[in-house]
Amino acid sequence: MALARRMADTLVWRDMKLGVIGCGKMGGALVEGAIRSGAIPASQVRGCDSHAATADAFAAATGASLAGSIGDLAADTFLLCTKPHHAAAALAALPAGDALLISVAAGLTTAWLESRVPAGVRVVRCMPNTPALIGKGAAAFCRGSAATATDADAARLLLGSVGLAVELPESLMDAVTGLSGSGPAFVYIMIEAMADGGVRAGLPRADALKLAAQTVLGAAAMVLETGVHPAALKDMVASPGGTTIAGLAELEKHGMRSAFIEAVHAAARRSAELGAS
Repeated sequence: MALARRMADTLVWRDMKLGVIGCGKMGGALVEGAIRSGAIPASQVRGCDSHAATADAFAAATGASLAGSIGDLAADTFLLCTKPHHAAAALAALPAGDALLISVAAGLTTAWLESRVPAGVRVVRCMPNTPALIGKGAAAFCRGSAATATDADAARLLLGSVGLAVELPESLMDAVTGLSGSGPAFVYIMIEAMADGGVRAGLPRADALKLAAQTVLGAAAMVLETGVHPAALKDMVASPGGTTIAGLAELEKHGMRSAFIEAVHAAARRSAELGAS
């Protein structure tokens, strides 16, 4: 079944030509992942960036070719990876015709994108996160009004080549931004704080940081690979009268759970504000 799915996914990109608009870290990560997974060969990818050094680094890392302008990309699928305030100018340069635009520009809605793309261009909006840079991303995407199931498959394959990819209604994209988009920063603070706790208890800082980071990595893998609810996994560690329940009591005393909930909610709210501006 998994093999059949991979073969079907590969067919989505078999004859597709991908034009990358904005060849920075996220664009590079997505393209490297897609090429590494076999989803698309480097020979079918062209990139374009206003900064020559960025474009050259992209070409060296991916094996893709470069175009002098967006109009020269000659693609049927475009990956928009510019800063949001550069998106309007980039979209104005797209050629009209039957094409798919996959946008990872933060906060830009499908309605906004559709109002600025040429006739015949379909839109998919994505929200990846920075762990995509090492193939461990968590991303969501939604379709524009004219996007097809095949378009969704293309987005899922591209994002899935560097981690997890789920399709959701656009009404939930701000929540995705607050959770998985901003979430890595929240986890980094948690890792730093746990390491500081280890240092306070006597561990060398380098060892404390490695142990804290690996602990978070292992705990996350337990959730994803076992499918067991985090509360049940927590109970497996917290034995009666033991060290873990003593630590959990301190976290509850200081409102850790509430702090994370409010952080995600605040980030989602800010995403909605930015999208409305």
